Parts: sequence; C-alpha cells; structure tokens
Amino acid sequence: MNDTSDWYGPDAATFGDRIAAAREAAGMGQEKLARRLGVKLKTLHGWENDLSEPRANKLQMLAGLLNVSIVWLLTGEGDGISGPDETEAALPADVHDALLEIRALKTQIQTAGDRLGRLEKTLRQLLKEDA
Repeated sequence: MNDTSDWYGPDAATFGDRIAAAREAAGMGQEKLARRLGVKLKTLHGWENDLSEPRANKLQMLAGLLNVSIVWLLTGEGDGISGPDETEAALPADVHDALLEIRALKTQIQTAGDRLGRLEKTLRQLLKEDA
C-alpha cells in the first residue's frame, strides 16, 4: 500500500495545487468559487497558478468554502482533502450545494464577528480617551 499522507504536502504540491485540488474535490468550477469568494476569475487563476496569494480574509473564506484548514492550504498539513486513492464517494449534487452554502454563510458570519470585535475595540478605546 502506498503512503499518500503527504500527497498535498509542501514537497509534492504548491499552494495553488492545493486550492485547485480542494476546489475540484468540492465539485466546484473556478467561476463558481470566484463568485462565492467575491473575487474576479483572474484573481482565482492567479492563486491556483501560484502567481499571487489571497489576503487573510479571503484565505479564511477559501478554507471555509472548500472545507479544509488554512494550515492545510498553506502547508499541506492538517485537515485537508485525501489523496486520489482515498477519495470518498461523491455526495448528491443538491446535498453538496447545500453544504457549500452553509460553509459560505458560516464564513460570512465569522468574518462579520471579527469585524464587530474590531469595531467594539475601537469604540472602547475612543470612550477611554474621552473619559
């Protein structure tokens, strides 16, 4: 039995390779992923071709939409997709789409929560300065 535990590791795959593989494993085309991320298709092409990298907020959204960890996207270690020999049976399209929508909403909620926390911190600092 071949060891494929590092199939997407740093020595075998690039950041762009891992994005493309996770996108394909999620059954999503480039156009659909770009639209869900709110980026241009050209931007996603740049990421998948290792010509550019996403900012932290888009990286977080990318990981959420593709159901992989940020660490896996960056390094190939941690929670990611299985190598080709270990892929699971595909989910029905309607179930898959519902899961993608849930992930997208979860990511949006997390992003909004982060923004709310930063705004609260700013407001507390302003109130402290006025006191």
